[in-house]
Amino acid sequence: MELIYAALLLHKSSSEINEENLKKVMESAGAKVDDTKVKALVAALDGVDIEKAIKEAAIVSAAPSSEGGEAKAEEKKEEKEEEKKDEGQAAAGLGALFG
Repeated sequence: MELIYAALLLHKSSSEINEENLKKVMESAGAKVDDTKVKALVAALDGVDIEKAIKEAAIVSAAPSSEGGEAKAEEKKEEKEEEKKDEGQAAAGLGALFG
């Protein structure tokens, strides 16, 4: 995760995201540098429009949470209504049993 933060920091400062710069950022933060992970990240980010990726990620992560909250609240209301109906039916059934 630190490598992603380092890459974002380099991007924000308009610096090139390459192995050397990533290592410098990581070392200056006191983090352990894994050369293979650095190489993999640089290769993965090659040709990626970071600004576009950030905007798309923000939209995707925000959408489910707003819909999910409303759906969960609605489900809870439905469950409570069903429980009340079940309790009422059970009471009516017992009343008929005893008379």
